[in-house]
Amino acid sequence: MPNVSDFRLGADVVASDGKKVGTLVSVIVDAEGFDPRALVVKDEESLGGRLRGDSKLFTTDEVVIPITAVESATHDLVRLSMSGPDVRRQPLYLSYRPKPLTRAEAALEDADVLTGSVGLPPEQEIANKPPGQIEIDRGENVMLGKTGHRLGRVQDVLFDHGELIGVVIRPEGFFTRDVVLPREFIDRADDMALFARLDESDIENLKPFIDGG
Repeated sequence: MPNVSDFRLGADVVASDGKKVGTLVSVIVDAEGFDPRALVVKDEESLGGRLRGDSKLFTTDEVVIPITAVESATHDLVRLSMSGPDVRRQPLYLSYRPKPLTRAEAALEDADVLTGSVGLPPEQEIANKPPGQIEIDRGENVMLGKTGHRLGRVQDVLFDHGELIGVVIRPEGFFTRDVVLPREFIDRADDMALFARLDESDIENLKPFIDGG
């Protein structure tokens, strides 16, 4: 594990020469155990024109940086052991490919062609990460157990020496300020949401988040 004291969403990411190469937008972790595996970094320079052979429509400007390339991380800065050009050669995190059409959808598309109304084909979003890993990013839902109720949305992640210790959430209805949801209350997670295991007394005892800089 690299010398990591703290990953924080929105932190600057710098290459081995000290030059900024992007911004940390999300952390990819194991769905079980939440060990960090990679960072998703929004490249400082747009990659909009960088198409890959298997990406037929659109790409994004976010790249996947393996956790082994992280030298250190603090509140405001993530330092990498790779150069800027190497960062830009890393795999793109998201790509969008034409979605296979059902027979009914294909028939509708043929009808559109005959009538002169042609639209873009539907796309499917493909995330560049293995099965069993999830991303945690700002704005992600935090659900209250199996109730279907949303506790709030993720505002930040709290890591200490490479271990997820909690997430900062902006609650809905319970509090007027951001609070810390400790790791032990996160029951499970997927790419759509984190699921908190809390009862009423636990919710009332969540501590306000104080950003220590």
